[in-house]
Amino acid sequence: MTTPAMLIQHMEAFLSEFRELNMSYDQHANNYSEMEKTIGEFTAFVLNQQNEEIWKQVESQFNNNKLARNIAELREQSAYCVWAMEKYRAMELLLNRQGIAEYFNNIEACIASEFGRFEITTGSKVLLIGAGAFPMTPLLIARKTGAEVVGIDIDPEAVGLARNVVSLLGQNSSIRIENITIDQLDFTQRATHIVFASTIKEKFELLQQLHPLTNGNVVVAMRYGNGLKSLFNYPLQDVDSSLWRIVNRVQQPGNVFDVAIYKKEA
Repeated sequence: MTTPAMLIQHMEAFLSEFRELNMSYDQHANNYSEMEKTIGEFTAFVLNQQNEEIWKQVESQFNNNKLARNIAELREQSAYCVWAMEKYRAMELLLNRQGIAEYFNNIEACIASEFGRFEITTGSKVLLIGAGAFPMTPLLIARKTGAEVVGIDIDPEAVGLARNVVSLLGQNSSIRIENITIDQLDFTQRATHIVFASTIKEKFELLQQLHPLTNGNVVVAMRYGNGLKSLFNYPLQDVDSSLWRIVNRVQQPGNVFDVAIYKKEA
């Protein structure tokens, strides 16, 4: 049976693994298979219901500065590893080797129920903030609904890879990937649906910035993770209720993130 001490040990072991993997990646090592394995194991760890129950006991120790620092770093190191693995996956695909990790399968399953009753249709205009190198969300939305989709990312290399992936997998789809910020993008004002990637640290600051840039009918899907899922996602934060209100929460017990749906206040 897992104890709080054992859970913390597992977290520390994952942190050490992610540090080594990311350092090797930065030194140009080809460690895709190791990343894929570790991300898959970490996904299973985060989604384990027994671990979630133990996490509730560990929360009482969050005033421990070392533990708090390790949790924050684990979130950042795992996000960095996913960022790097998306680049590997894009390059593998472009070389006709289409390996897929458990994490990617899980993300694809999450997307299907993302907006709940705020359905995306052919006439929708969807903006993804944090497209990454392997833009699964734009590809799936465009394929299933025929909607116009724009993904943005601040990483030029990721944008270049994403455009190549879209050219290969999203032929005849209305998908655009841009290396641009929300205030520089004309599409922001026309967007009917906006999706935030769960690993964007500044997503709630960006949500506030979006208020004057968007139309009155826009729906925002904020991916997040609380509890044990916060090891793999940035958690939910309070927002200015005069700007945005939560109209729904899509809980996904078997998926790596949950979704908060926001509507704009006048």
